[in-house]
Amino acid sequence: MDTKISDEGQVIIPETLRKAHGWEVGQELIIIEMGDGILLKPKKSFPETTLDNVAGCLKYQGTPKTIEDMDNAIRQGVEESWHGRS
Repeated sequence: MDTKISDEGQVIIPETLRKAHGWEVGQELIIIEMGDGILLKPKKSFPETTLDNVAGCLKYQGTPKTIEDMDNAIRQGVEESWHGRS
């Protein structure tokens, strides 16, 4: 399947793919850079969580990770899981 980038930077995802993944108008997507391309994944909604819901549930004692550290770890995990796929 082919598509083009518009002057506004928009890309049309073919209807067959949107239907196959159940993506409706307004679906939010996460874009993951993969070196020679990108991966689009649906952004899943999570119920609102407050600090009271999670305070004390994690016992990590190391140096706090930055958002960049976490993004890099996620990117690495995605690249490892997609290694060798076309």
